[in-house]
Amino acid sequence: MTEFRPQRFQVLPTVVKNLLIINSIMLLIDSVLESRGINLSNYLGLHYWSSHYFRVWQLLTHMFMHGNLTHLLSNMFALWMFGSILENIWGAKRFLIFYLVCGLGGALCHLGILGFEYGAIEKAFLVYQQNPTVDHFAQFLAQHVNNNHPDAYLNYFLQNWEHNPFNPAFVNQSTMLVNQYLHGGATPDGQYFFNGILNEATVGASGAVFGLLFAFGYLFPNTELYIYFLFPLKAKYFVTLYALFELYSGVSNSAGDNVAHFAHLGGMLFGFFLLKYWNAKNRKSFF
Repeated sequence: MTEFRPQRFQVLPTVVKNLLIINSIMLLIDSVLESRGINLSNYLGLHYWSSHYFRVWQLLTHMFMHGNLTHLLSNMFALWMFGSILENIWGAKRFLIFYLVCGLGGALCHLGILGFEYGAIEKAFLVYQQNPTVDHFAQFLAQHVNNNHPDAYLNYFLQNWEHNPFNPAFVNQSTMLVNQYLHGGATPDGQYFFNGILNEATVGASGAVFGLLFAFGYLFPNTELYIYFLFPLKAKYFVTLYALFELYSGVSNSAGDNVAHFAHLGGMLFGFFLLKYWNAKNRKSFF
């Protein structure tokens, strides 16, 4: 069983402190650039591999980007709460390795889920293009749009087409609209490019943070955590319930839910693998 040594404990150890600073600075830079019409998430946020924004370095850089101040504060509070304890125990080098591996693992799991989801949409679109009728368009929306990423204009377009099903102009327009829904496009004046769902960026340190949460529950299973500072719950139960909630949320995939639940689970999973690897490799010095 792991033991705390209060005389060596640092409230804000080196790696945690620098991660807090870097993430805060990146949100500030992102906000300043956004006010000048530059979306930094297009370059540093994690994108689906068929997006023209995708770059390999995004597997790392997305961990230092956040959507807003609330997103940042929630992740940074968890980083400080659990990360400070783990860094004091492991040391800076091992803690940083664990943090980055969990973040990368979360990103890979998230991309795998996007590949499954978006790959099905892309295949369905190819099938639709072979026989673009109003009924097939309605079926495409029901199966691949409204349950995942609802689009009001596509549904409005369908209503108009259903009122005039034999108008050939709707056929070409329907394929164009679905292509824009997937890949984005430019406004009629060419002044603004809007993103499709394949170009949406995923940002945040949640994969890495959930790995830290798992590690804490794994090493200190009987430590009590106070939910909302009021309700005590042992760490092993808290981690288990949180993982089950993320799994349920990810599988249910409710419309409008823009949380990368499988990135959270991926961070936990890779954290588990790394802990097991370290434990097996060096049983005498690991917990």
